[in-house]
Amino acid sequence: MLTLYTWTTPNGRKIPIMLEELGLQYAIEPVNIGKGEQFTPAFLALSPNNKIPAIVDTDVDGGTVSIFESGAILTYLAEKTGKLLPAAGAERYKVLEWLHWQIGGLGPMLGQVGFFAIRAEEKSELAIKHFVEEADRLLGVMDRQLADNVYIAGTHYSIADIACYPWAVGVLDKLKPALGDKLDSKPNLQRWLTMIGARPAVQRGMALPKVD
Repeated sequence: MLTLYTWTTPNGRKIPIMLEELGLQYAIEPVNIGKGEQFTPAFLALSPNNKIPAIVDTDVDGGTVSIFESGAILTYLAEKTGKLLPAAGAERYKVLEWLHWQIGGLGPMLGQVGFFAIRAEEKSELAIKHFVEEADRLLGVMDRQLADNVYIAGTHYSIADIACYPWAVGVLDKLKPALGDKLDSKPNLQRWLTMIGARPAVQRGMALPKVD
């Protein structure tokens, strides 16, 4: 009834985590972005921006819904199930606030660190300095928020945590050469990373999609 098109990137792993947390039945269609499969006409029909993830849900009154963009998908699944996003009020908008903060800030800046500081063959010291400093600032924003809150948007686990985790945990993995020491001064963020990473659904989602 629900098909997820995704790959092994931070954005791509948000939705497997969400689906595992919700306990929904779904199928995964890997989209190998290293081979350019995101540019095929079939995937373009689902995701006009040629980016993963995307979902197709056939369990909808009156037909089928297809959605691209991770934030839209997380919101859709939360509203479909009534879980991980408050239905109304200030708590709802606090979750949406931090969801959009991740989409517009944390993800793009960490992505630029990955490109300029790690993957680019030609290194630009100016670009590396700029994006590392901005990424560190955003990680500091998270740390201060988590000083007063158990989860990123307050007292309850939500789609904001799901959106942030695959990106933030990358600081300990692929981004460690550029940002690894930045967590030394952020104990609240470290506490949150350990707590979220211990959730079984997060562990399962972070292992998906399974590829050779």
